[in-house]
Amino acid sequence: MDPKDYIKKSKKFFQRISSERRQEVLNDLKESSSPGFDYFFMVILSSSIATFGLVTDSAAVIIGAMLVAPLMSPILGLSLATVAGEKKMFSQAVIALAEGVLLAIVLSLFWSWTARLFPFGYLTEIPREVMIRTRPTPFDMGIALFGGIAAAYALSHSKLSATLPGVAIATALMPPVCTIGIGLSMGNFSIALGAGLLFLTNLITISFAGILVFLALGFRPFFLNYIGKRIPRGLIVSGLMVLLTAIPLVVLTVRIVNQAQELQTVRAAVESELLALPNTELVDVTINNSNDIIDMNITIRTSEQFTHQQVVDLQKAIATHLQRTVAVELIIVPTTRLDPLIPPTFTPTLTPTLTHTPGVSPTPTLTHTPTATITLTPTVTQTPTITLTPTPTATSTPNTAFIVSLDSPGTYLRESPSGEILVWLPNNTQVEILQDRVLFNNRDWILIKTLDLRTGWVPADYLSIRP
Repeated sequence: MDPKDYIKKSKKFFQRISSERRQEVLNDLKESSSPGFDYFFMVILSSSIATFGLVTDSAAVIIGAMLVAPLMSPILGLSLATVAGEKKMFSQAVIALAEGVLLAIVLSLFWSWTARLFPFGYLTEIPREVMIRTRPTPFDMGIALFGGIAAAYALSHSKLSATLPGVAIATALMPPVCTIGIGLSMGNFSIALGAGLLFLTNLITISFAGILVFLALGFRPFFLNYIGKRIPRGLIVSGLMVLLTAIPLVVLTVRIVNQAQELQTVRAAVESELLALPNTELVDVTINNSNDIIDMNITIRTSEQFTHQQVVDLQKAIATHLQRTVAVELIIVPTTRLDPLIPPTFTPTLTPTLTHTPGVSPTPTLTHTPTATITLTPTVTQTPTITLTPTPTATSTPNTAFIVSLDSPGTYLRESPSGEILVWLPNNTQVEILQDRVLFNNRDWILIKTLDLRTGWVPADYLSIRP
């Protein structure tokens, strides 16, 4: 088929707009892409909102910043100026874009630096919303390409202007710029470089897509209608810049894929070796390669007590599985397993009641009756005298007890009833009961001492006194 026939058919789907509408779009973009008060005011607002959203790790706030960000206008202004040959408009769009980006970086650097001064814990760790903007991939280039096409096409047709907010969200421009400032404030240049590459990808790809759309809509005679005409210089330059930008994106993507595959291999090896350990569940695995050694942080949930030798054996097993040198740091989250279909059966146990018996025993005793009563005995002289009438009681002074829990394999020894955990006490651990006893959160707590002379508090219902 003749190329002219393809062009005629494509016109049915991609019709040019009228000359009047082209002039309106040109005038609107000239005004919106020029560096003025309104433009810089919106840059200040959107960059501040985006920085706060990134620092607080709030996706909703970041979306709000995308909606008010004005950076799309100068980028499309560059595309239209390139197609229409408007040199003044081109220079104004470049100045507006450069000044807006610089202002946004400075503001985000200031706000993130200020956030680190307050004792709220912000930026002590890198937020997730910051991290996802530091590793651009070819998919981000695809998003920018189709987003730029949608933006230019919707801008050229007034009836499609309602779709522009959605395009602004898809082609996020302000969050990567603010991520650059956050990375600089933290002294983390890898974050700044990654976010800078993402913004550069969006800038070049959206500009290239805008040139394609504006050419197709008739802002300049489409070169395929004129055999022998050369491709416009602006389109060639934009296309080359897109290709150059794609190279680091592909390299970075390959690196990310390799890291993901290595992490998947390591995780599979860890899961395989953990099968030999009873009642153990893998929570997370993080790795860091340094000097041919894989540093692993393994987090597990378990109801068992691990020994140091078990961790050493686990490290050897993982190293053998991977055929690599590994360094394992095991983080254990103690758990208790309860089955709702098998309710626990509680058996009453004798618990000591600490009382003081005047004149009988200076030590805590086990009693169920009053230990002394006070009576007034009248005499002939009608002078009351106070006498103590001791009541015989069955007392016992248990000192030794054992840890017994029906719903868990043991309990924790705490510094106080609401204090820090000192050590895990498995069932059948022998302890010595001390004198102190308190009621905390409607539960009796007793002060005990372990055989290794650790002193702390445990719930009274976890103690069993055996004859």
